[in-house]
This record gives sequence, structure tokens and C-alpha cells, in this order.
Amino acid sequence: METLVSAQWVAEHLDDPGLRIIDATVQVRKMLGIPTVRAGRREWRREHIPGSVFADLFHLSDPARPKRTMTMPSPEHFASAVGALGISNHHRVVLYDRRESMWAARLWWLLRDFGHQDAAILDGGWAAWQQASLPTCSRPCAYPPATFDPAPRAGLLVGKDEAIAAIDDPDVCLVNALGRRQFRGEVNEYGRRGHIPGSLNLTAWEILDRETKRYRPLEELRAKAGSILDAPRVIAYCGAGAASASVAHALIRLGHPDVAVYDGGLMEWCADRTLPLQTGGAP
Repeated sequence: METLVSAQWVAEHLDDPGLRIIDATVQVRKMLGIPTVRAGRREWRREHIPGSVFADLFHLSDPARPKRTMTMPSPEHFASAVGALGISNHHRVVLYDRRESMWAARLWWLLRDFGHQDAAILDGGWAAWQQASLPTCSRPCAYPPATFDPAPRAGLLVGKDEAIAAIDDPDVCLVNALGRRQFRGEVNEYGRRGHIPGSLNLTAWEILDRETKRYRPLEELRAKAGSILDAPRVIAYCGAGAASASVAHALIRLGHPDVAVYDGGLMEWCADRTLPLQTGGAP
């Protein structure tokens, strides 16, 4: 299975007993300019892709950390949580959400980090499913519990120390996946303004078609990524690890061999006032 599949592909495989379809939506609202988040289970209960189950990304994160950070959990915690969803190492998994695919991408990246090798994002997510007038379901759905054996892969999720080291490393390109106003420091959503010094800006929104919510064709993505693809290693980051996972997914599809996500993102970076931030930059 490719790492990006169409709504039609999913529709044709709904009866596949080895397929697991997961809604990973997180709803975001801004209160006084500060993002607030909640799991999208309410919307899933109202209507969802037939057979799909809901994955609460907050429950799939480190329970010892603030929920907005969505920090990587222990292998044991992750295995227990995805096993309860019905996912084993051998199931094919399709992930979708009701926004810009970044939440689906976050879970896709976590599965990849813990060794799962057959997961994909539904291109365009819920919007694509609706645009195709495909059937929906309002009944509770669940898969039988399964056993997931985690096999963590080194280097896919990095911490603050590696992000710091990347600032002065010519072989690493830091990529900020947030909006341009946040990148330039014109808005303050994480306690301080700006981006990690030396970062380039490739937003999780510009890699999508605004109307369809699908990822842009590969050649358009390649043009937007530009010099990022020339770096031997890329570390993408955002606020809490979702937008950066979507950009990382796109870079993987473009063939970049060494892409990581800074797990703590600006939530962690901005909280440490000893760490530098840079304003200005992207037009």
C-alpha cells in the first residue's frame, strides 16, 4: 500500500478484513489568539467512514506530559493504545481526519516510528470522502483488540538537544511547518515569537490544495520544497508535532532519505527562555 491513498481506494477496500481505518481528528479553536485543542470524537460519533474507529491522539501521547504537546509515549503505552484500537503489526492502516490531514500524519509518523510498515493517509481526509459522495455511518464501530509489538526506529523523532545542535550543522535543514505569520513572529501562539534560528518555512497548509484538501501533485510539492530537498538531513517542527508530521510525510513521498520530526516543537522550545528565536524571514 502506498503512503497516500485515495477515497476511492478506501471505498474499494472497506470489506478487507486486514484493513483498519482510523479517524484521528483533533479540533482546534483559538481563544484570545491562543490555540485550544480537543479530540474530535464527537464528530466521529455523528458520522464517519463505515467501519472506522476513533483514535484520541491525547491518549496516544505521553500521559506524563501536557496534552497539547502530544509528546511521543513509551513503546509500551503506544502498543497498548493502538492494540486496543485493533491495530497489529500486520494490519494495513488508513488514517484520516477532518481538517488538513496533519493529525492523521501525526499518527502515521508515530506508527512509523514504532515500526509499523503498512500505513497510509487518506488523501483529502473526510473532505475527500464527502466530495466523492461515498457512504457514511453513524453507528458505533470497533475492531477486535490486537497485539502490537513496537520496534522503535532511531532518528525519526528527535528531542530538544538535537534541534539545538541542528542550528549550526550545515548538513541539517530545520523546517518550520507553521503559518508564515507565526514563522515571522507577527503572532504569538506559544509564549514567544518567531522560529528556531536558521529555519526554512514550508507550511502544512501550502502543501495542500485549498479547495480539495488533497496533497498537491509531487512536482508542485518538489517546487515548494526547493532547497530543503538538498539537505542531507531534515528536521521538521511545528507547535506540537502534527503540522510537522504532514510536511515530513510529503518530504518522504518526494524521496528524501533522512527526515525527522522535532517532537517537542515550539511548545517545548518557547518554554525554555534560554533558547534563541528569530523573527522575520519568509515573505
